[in-house]
Amino acid sequence: MSHILPVTVFDELLSGAGNADAVDSLRGGERSWRLLAIRAVLDAAAAAAPIGPLPPPSDAWRLLVRAAAADAAAAEQVLAYPSAGTWAAHTLRRLRGSAADDVPLWVHTGHLHALAASAAILAGLDFRTQVPVWHGWAVLPRLGAMQLDPGSTAPHIAQAHHDSAEWSTAEVCVEAKGPVTVAGRPVSGPGWHSLTELAADGCTLVLDDLDPYRTFRTPLAPEPWRDVDEWRELFAGAWDVLRETGLEEAQAIASGLAVVVPRPRAERYRPHSASSGDAFGAALASVPDDAEQFASTLVHEFQHNKLSAFMHLFDLHEDTGEQRHYAPWRDDPRPLGGLLQGVYAFHGVTRFWRRREHPLARFEFALWRTQTAHALNSIAHSPQLTFVGKRLVAELTASLQPWLTEPVDARPLAAAELAAADHRATWRAYHLRPDPGTVQAHAEALAHEAPPPRDTPASMLVPGHPERGLDTRAVLLRHLLTAPENVHRFDKDPEALAEGARFEDVALVTGRTDEALDAFRCRITRSGGDPESWTGLALAARATGDPAGETLLAAPELAMALYPRWNRDPLELGRALARKAAAQ
Repeated sequence: MSHILPVTVFDELLSGAGNADAVDSLRGGERSWRLLAIRAVLDAAAAAAPIGPLPPPSDAWRLLVRAAAADAAAAEQVLAYPSAGTWAAHTLRRLRGSAADDVPLWVHTGHLHALAASAAILAGLDFRTQVPVWHGWAVLPRLGAMQLDPGSTAPHIAQAHHDSAEWSTAEVCVEAKGPVTVAGRPVSGPGWHSLTELAADGCTLVLDDLDPYRTFRTPLAPEPWRDVDEWRELFAGAWDVLRETGLEEAQAIASGLAVVVPRPRAERYRPHSASSGDAFGAALASVPDDAEQFASTLVHEFQHNKLSAFMHLFDLHEDTGEQRHYAPWRDDPRPLGGLLQGVYAFHGVTRFWRRREHPLARFEFALWRTQTAHALNSIAHSPQLTFVGKRLVAELTASLQPWLTEPVDARPLAAAELAAADHRATWRAYHLRPDPGTVQAHAEALAHEAPPPRDTPASMLVPGHPERGLDTRAVLLRHLLTAPENVHRFDKDPEALAEGARFEDVALVTGRTDEALDAFRCRITRSGGDPESWTGLALAARATGDPAGETLLAAPELAMALYPRWNRDPLELGRALARKAAAQ
């Protein structure tokens, strides 16, 4: 089946926007993608040797066809459910041997019976089928799950003796339009867990804590959430924020986003969220700090949803192999496809914070406009970009450009500039290594007060292993903007504010530059210093107007490589490099 995006929709999506009509256009492509994936699972399963206690997946497909004939909308609800895409992609990888997990293969292929059962229930059919049981749970996607008694010997529960007792099967049945039963129990009775809805005026999402394929990666047994009222309250507030921030964008999210997968609360100002190109319409999120953060997370992950669907229709880049790039929102180097996802998501995040007015919002706007522009600029001329990929980068850059000159108050602006410089320099210090010949040439030039070498090879990308999040000082800055009294109170226990934070980090972000400078210098002279110490020294030096600051920020990896041969004040090394660069 062919799909055509109207020119207006194509242009909107390239610019990072897209209204509800654009989302509907993407959904059509996703439907075809989903059906192709399920067809591939059926073909691969048919070619494999018979496995497990369940009937073949082709039986489940026939039940799905029956459901679609009786009620097409009911079948579509199940087929379009985000985790159905995750299931199809993961199961296909298992069948082809490119993925592994501890779940028996028959449980994966047998999940199609659970999907078919859900569609048949929604379509009002009479039927009888068997579904897999995960660690005592029989899951009906999009509907809920039945928690069964461990070791039950009921006739409706069959143990899969050739596998672990953690895996078994249960019968799902509807007869004479009667109640739905799972393992002989009505779904209205004890043991049944329905999915929770998060409802607001104009948008309803499912809070899915039950589907085994909800987390996009390793399948996970159901984990019913205890405090769903907290999620309801947070979503109601987040929806109000989204409507205030941009009605058209809120309507697009309401049209395309269907599921939130709840995860445990993360550290403050370090929310965890994710999405998957296999699961259009879903966003995984840790319990947010507040409604506004939740709204930002939904924007972020829905941007990923849109671009993933777009990339199912258009190639944005050629295969780049092992090539990796700096991503200003990640601690690790990213492939070009991942960086394109990042710039698209953070373009939306920047647009969101641009319309918010308090100090933290202005910090987020200033930080992400700078970091997104930096990433876009770094790949603008990449030879791996296709024509459409170049259009995407150009359109995002053009729409972002006017935001770069919009005024931001001095305090959040200075904090954003510090956070951006800190992340870039610390990433370089961890992930780049200068060519040994370059280090030797610089060392000789410093020893003999000669000009620095010219036309040196670029630093090499290496697998770095940061000891803490590269956003640690940015987290402290967020605390400082929202509750400065807390930052000053935690001088003796900085980790109470941000995991991995040190005394000198607090001193740096609170403007006690001399204290920070002394502490960073002491760490370096005592043990050579880690990347965070060199970057902190550079930031503190820059704050005092010392020319060493900008030089050390520009290439901390070179200073770190030279320092063992220097054996003097690290700031003097930075000044010497600055003088050499100025004389070049």
